[in-house]
Amino acid sequence: MPNNERLPHEKMRFQLVLRRRGISDQAVLRAMEGIPRELFVEASDRVYAYRDTALGIPCGQTISQPFVVAYMTEQLRLDPRHRALEIGTGSGYQAAILSRLCHEVVTLERFKTLAETARRRLAATGCDNVEVVLGDGFDVPANLGTFDRIMVTAAMEEIPKALLERLEPGGILIAPVGPHNDGQVLVRVRRGEEGYDSENLVAVRFVPALPGLAREL
Repeated sequence: MPNNERLPHEKMRFQLVLRRRGISDQAVLRAMEGIPRELFVEASDRVYAYRDTALGIPCGQTISQPFVVAYMTEQLRLDPRHRALEIGTGSGYQAAILSRLCHEVVTLERFKTLAETARRRLAATGCDNVEVVLGDGFDVPANLGTFDRIMVTAAMEEIPKALLERLEPGGILIAPVGPHNDGQVLVRVRRGEEGYDSENLVAVRFVPALPGLAREL
């Protein structure tokens, strides 16, 4: 079967896999169905776009497996009024999913190549409520303000206090936390009236989040 004829079948199976693995938020499932994942992977990997696996992208980064994208998105409990921050744009796929579920998305990427490619992909898919910023996820520009939701899509050894402070009261942050050379735990943090409450969710493995802008690419 030619590759372009296989995609609809793979996409249908991908939705079934998400449901079987416990994704139940209908808004998240609709967003996952509506965003063409094949446009956010490398051309040579398009036949694999809807398989439940991470895929490599330039600059030594990855596009997360669909279940992880859906699970992290569901755990944020997004509302159409929310303003969301993503640390680690990568391919732009996660930002595209978020764009269908909240009012505004700001996504930071330290690699210029990835930021530029993501801008083109997001524009092509009509995600006009996403702003891609070339920047350092450990030093979010002050002019970007605060956010109702924050998602970190690369592993941090600990969540910086400065990032937590960008959460609005009642806000939620989700991030993979743990050593860069091993697995991590997905942590959800809520900002309450008197501080922050954290909860460990599931074991994950992400590429490391590094400070500063990338010197190359």
